[in-house]
Amino acid sequence: MVFGWGKKKQEEKPVETAPQTKEISLNEVKNIVAELEKLRESQTVSEVKHLRNSTAPLIDELIKVGKMLEKDTLNVDDIDKHLAIIVVRGKKQVIDVIKKGVVSLPEVSNIENAKKLDTSLNQILKKVGDVLGRQTRVIHIFAKKYATQLKDNLEVMNQNHSEIHDILQNYDNTKSSSSEILDTLKKIDTLKSKKIEKTQKIADTNNELESVKEHLSSLEKSIDEIKSSDEYKKYVESKKSLESFETQKSKIKDEINSQFTKISRPLGRYEYASSLDKEQKSILATLSENPFDVLTPQNKDSIIVILENVRKGITSGSISVKDVDKTLSQITETEETLDGFISKVSEYFQKHQQMSAVLNSLRSEKLISLESELTKTSENRDDLQLKSETFQGEVDEIDSSIPQLVSKIEKKLRLFSNTKYTLLMS
Repeated sequence: MVFGWGKKKQEEKPVETAPQTKEISLNEVKNIVAELEKLRESQTVSEVKHLRNSTAPLIDELIKVGKMLEKDTLNVDDIDKHLAIIVVRGKKQVIDVIKKGVVSLPEVSNIENAKKLDTSLNQILKKVGDVLGRQTRVIHIFAKKYATQLKDNLEVMNQNHSEIHDILQNYDNTKSSSSEILDTLKKIDTLKSKKIEKTQKIADTNNELESVKEHLSSLEKSIDEIKSSDEYKKYVESKKSLESFETQKSKIKDEINSQFTKISRPLGRYEYASSLDKEQKSILATLSENPFDVLTPQNKDSIIVILENVRKGITSGSISVKDVDKTLSQITETEETLDGFISKVSEYFQKHQQMSAVLNSLRSEKLISLESELTKTSENRDDLQLKSETFQGEVDEIDSSIPQLVSKIEKKLRLFSNTKYTLLMS
């Protein structure tokens, strides 16, 4: 401080003693926190009240010094006129601040009073300290007999104020720790409620899962019974026969493609230059890509018309080919094999239809229904297993979080209690 106070006396460190230990349940924490907070409030008020009562006489002495200084001429008549003006002005400033700024301290009966005292004392010290700082030379040189008294007085006042401020700060820290502990307790209660809820969901899900597994086992048993029957064996044999027969389709397609590939170039050129109707254009396009699909008795006349139009185009020169005679011969060859191809395709589809009808007649609607239900039930089982695992993961996370929160409460309790509390999980 400018005027010369502010150094606090060295405080002897108290001898540290081993803290008392005590085991309590979580349910007891709230009451203990309330008791500790009430005790700390009472101690705070008592300590601040004591410091207030120790400081009040110093306020009176400060006012008394101000009155004495006001009556004191400081022998200004014996000094230089200009210097005398400065001394008188400085003296007046100090006296005005003491008169207006130094007021009686409020009584302390609760925390609110204590905080008002802290503010009031801070304002007094600041105002007096500022004016004495500005007029330090005037006081130390021309009012020397008051300087020591003011210095000693304000030094004690400042020390008392620092102690009051620290005590209130410790109380605020206690309140903050208390609020944090209570908030943490609420979090623990919330987590415990969630755990109960999740645990119940796990139990319900696992019960449902067991029921689904039993149903799956029953479905599999019913399916096995059907598949062990003579009717199902006939169905399997019929299905194998159909699958084997279906391989003939590729052979027929290869044979047809091999023939139509010979005239694919003129067919393609005719497709771009032709003026066929919509149906014939569709047949022509398919003949170029996949002739097997249009070789039916219904399309035979249209195919012949297309082939003859291609022949005319080649003959007239509107469709150019490298070897006219060879291409015309290949068109003739295609027309001659057309009936055979159509017959093979028709016979294939006719027999395929017959075999499919036999297969369908042997198909078990009950088996289809059971297999469909088995698929849905298996998906339901997987969903339930995932749901149960998810709930269990959430419970495990809660079990991990609660001890951490309990440890946090234990540490907070140590901040404002001489007892080392160990919380028992209940």
